Amino acid sequence: MSGTERDDDAVFKALADPTRRVLLDALFDRDGQSVQSLCERAPGMTRFGVMKHLEVLESANLVTTRKVGRQKLHFLNPVPIQQVADRWIGKYAQPFTRALVDLQADLEHRTA
Repeated sequence: MSGTERDDDAVFKALADPTRRVLLDALFDRDGQSVQSLCERAPGMTRFGVMKHLEVLESANLVTTRKVGRQKLHFLNPVPIQQVADRWIGKYAQPFTRALVDLQADLEHRTA
């Protein structure tokens, strides 16, 4: 298995969980949040649970961290999501979109 496949697997695994998607959405809304503020987005979960989810997101390189004083701030890294989209979604959607563009051009040519 290549490094790219392992990276994709980590991203898919991270995105598969709804709580992790909530945390990513929270960081999209406001980047650079502490664990405490992210816990507010998952009210039914313990701080330890949120931290475990953040570890998975960090492992997939979807979240980066920076220490500021005694706080650890979390930042969204959207690059792996775009890479997965480019690699998987783009290649499967392209034949269909190409066919639709060709169909539209053909229909416009016939009516002209």
